[in-house]
Amino acid sequence: MPSTLAVPHIGRRTARRAARSSAVRAAARGGFAARGVIYVLVGVLALRIAFGDPGEQADRGGALAEIAARPFGGVLIWALGLGLAGMALWRLSEAVFGAAGPDGHKAGTRLLSLVRCVFYAVVSFSVLSFAAGKKGSGSGASDQQSRDATAMALELPGGPWLVAAAGVGIAVAGVWTAVRAILHTFHKHLDRSGMSRSARRGVDVLGVSGGIARGGVFTLAGVYVVKAAVTYDPGRAKGMDDTLRSFAHTPAGPWLLAAIAAGLALFGAFSCAMARWRNV
Repeated sequence: MPSTLAVPHIGRRTARRAARSSAVRAAARGGFAARGVIYVLVGVLALRIAFGDPGEQADRGGALAEIAARPFGGVLIWALGLGLAGMALWRLSEAVFGAAGPDGHKAGTRLLSLVRCVFYAVVSFSVLSFAAGKKGSGSGASDQQSRDATAMALELPGGPWLVAAAGVGIAVAGVWTAVRAILHTFHKHLDRSGMSRSARRGVDVLGVSGGIARGGVFTLAGVYVVKAAVTYDPGRAKGMDDTLRSFAHTPAGPWLLAAIAAGLALFGAFSCAMARWRNV
């Protein structure tokens, strides 16, 4: 019979094995696939806007509405929500037990996994709420949500400073995302030994172009949040939909929006590739 002191150790060991189980790995891959589907749809919706269809909503809510309008759309939305919940579970296991790779047990890596766990848990909840019939949750316009959240934050003590710090953080995260894509840092997460040469080249194209586009959107969104803080005007904050539309108002016109939209769709394809070849 194991001693009393050995029981917690056995429990931790069992939990660690569960975190490394095939079920958790499958949950992670399902999460990457779900994220990929949403980004592909957002990219397609943004392309429609670039080519003259201003009625589309190029964000997660628009993507869910597009799916819901299709046969068996409700089933697919449930699958997406559960897939994103699987992603949150996998990130939680990384935060508690460490991620794969040589740096997986560092405190910074675990903290980043915890942040990602919270993010995907929130997104999963909104998607599952939409699937359950609460349309205002998963499909709410990201622009209005951003303005509402900014308005609430501005009313807090030191609100403008908090909002400005959040905007800088979002912008820095966008630049960091783009730079990491350019440097091909995603290579360390891939099982490249199991990929053909053409697959490696294809994933590189998807990862770099998709990462640059995604980073560009985050960077511009962060700039708008900073503007909202400086002017004390929550209306300056923009969600993904309005941020994407802003690219069409640059000197490059709708062609820049089209390029960013195509990049987001490619990032979605990259996420699907990660579902196949990522080390989890």
